[in-house]
Amino acid sequence: MTFTIAYLPGDGVGPEVGAAARAVMERAAALSGISLSFVECDFGGIAIDRTGDPFPAETRRACLEADAVFLGAVGGPKWDRGPARPEAGLLKLRKELGVFANLRPVKMTPGLEHLSPLKNDIAKGTDLLIVRELIGGVYFGDREEGVRAARDSCAYTREEVERVARVAFEAARSRRGKVASVDKANVLATGRLWRAAVSELHAAEYPDIALEHVLVDAMAMKLVQAPARFDVIVTENMFGDILSDEASVIAGSIGLAPSASLGASGGGLYEPIHGSAPDIAGQNKANPAGAILCAAMLMRHALKAENAADAIETAVERAIAAGEGTADIGGSQSCSGFADTVCKALEA
Repeated sequence: MTFTIAYLPGDGVGPEVGAAARAVMERAAALSGISLSFVECDFGGIAIDRTGDPFPAETRRACLEADAVFLGAVGGPKWDRGPARPEAGLLKLRKELGVFANLRPVKMTPGLEHLSPLKNDIAKGTDLLIVRELIGGVYFGDREEGVRAARDSCAYTREEVERVARVAFEAARSRRGKVASVDKANVLATGRLWRAAVSELHAAEYPDIALEHVLVDAMAMKLVQAPARFDVIVTENMFGDILSDEASVIAGSIGLAPSASLGASGGGLYEPIHGSAPDIAGQNKANPAGAILCAAMLMRHALKAENAADAIETAVERAIAAGEGTADIGGSQSCSGFADTVCKALEA
């Protein structure tokens, strides 16, 4: 059987980190006896330039037909004031795929605590997973544009909360058995619904998991005070967007952070959480580790190739521990050079 991957290089450094991840994915697949076929499509700003649409019909078709979707990066100042924005394509892609749960792991590699902006003893031992609701909330609510007044509405149903909370509880069962649910229940109606739905699901189906509720402002503080105390964090769309970016730098660089966006059945969307970094695009400087770790998540969740996923993650850890990283984490490797190092580590 051949698995089809819709490959969307995107904008800025997207094509560079995407090429690195693709090379590692192809090597890991070959070593594991897995057959892959990549269908490359325009998406984001480059698609606007070529078609006027950040999410063209042919790209949509390829994504819906694929076994998984890999995305490099989207956006950049070039398109900030245009009639179409690359980010609008990303929201449409997530909605079309029905990927409601965004998984963002943050792990401090032992021995590399000095790379963290936090004190070594605080960053040490950090190994958490943020589960962010992805296709609801204020980003998808009714809105009213205006120069004197504007409005964005946030809405959630109980079913939307329960399905993402279930992903978090299931993840905790295979980790350390703890979930922190983040909301703003003291102020927002959606926060009170969120807390009630999570609590009731916990009591009915997951009493074996330790559950705590944390207000979002308190969580922003706790992530820099004691990140290692958290296991799985689950929250709504906007809070998850902000907190996962905050947490991503704990390990030393946002370039290390992958993500997987999953729906009710198979497939999924895999993208590093860093932006398009147009200031270094085309210079072979970008850190591809996050994109390569996305390849591991794709192998695990979409292809059920656990051994290949483990091999990629181990190879990345070994390369970084050996000082073979890019400049943002204290190394001297290029983007493509780091990919070559990881591919060699897979064969060792």
